[in-house]
Amino acid sequence: MPERKPRKDAARNRVAVLAAADALFARCESPDEVTMADVAAAAGVGKGTLFRAFGDRTGLIRALYEARLEPVSNAVEAGPPPLGPATPPLQRVPALLDALLCFKLDNRRLALALEETGSTSPYQAEHYERWHSLLQAMLEQIPGHADSDFTAHALLAATRADLVEHLAALECVPRERMRAQLASFTARVLGSSQPK
Repeated sequence: MPERKPRKDAARNRVAVLAAADALFARCESPDEVTMADVAAAAGVGKGTLFRAFGDRTGLIRALYEARLEPVSNAVEAGPPPLGPATPPLQRVPALLDALLCFKLDNRRLALALEETGSTSPYQAEHYERWHSLLQAMLEQIPGHADSDFTAHALLAATRADLVEHLAALECVPRERMRAQLASFTARVLGSSQPK
């Protein structure tokens, strides 16, 4: 059975809701401030429309996060170097981590909201599992690298939204310095796996 196309008004409402949620998360102090009622009012739709389209607040946050992350995902899945699949792992791993860090810096409140919702463990979230699996697979391609599962977790920990928020907001670490620190950390981790 072919998949039904959404009605034009439903597609238009989805665009309006995602744009409204995006604007609200961008200007809030805390992700907890953004409610479904706020999003509905800003989008000019009823709360029922939100719940039918996204299920709940977590579903809305996940949809917005995925929409914002789509350019990075596309670059990783089919793009050119340094993120694309043809890139050697020693170059691709740091490029992926840098892209995730930059994404979280650009979308701090939204990333925090996603990491604070859902399952009892952020490590079981779909978005986390996707990046972990990809990093683990890349690390397994590096000769002499041991324990790619743990290393993938440790590298991703450096890009967690709560850490990024702490460094950016509380410690006032500039963006470029944070990127350089992550690149240096990643190089040390990857360098330690190289045969001597």
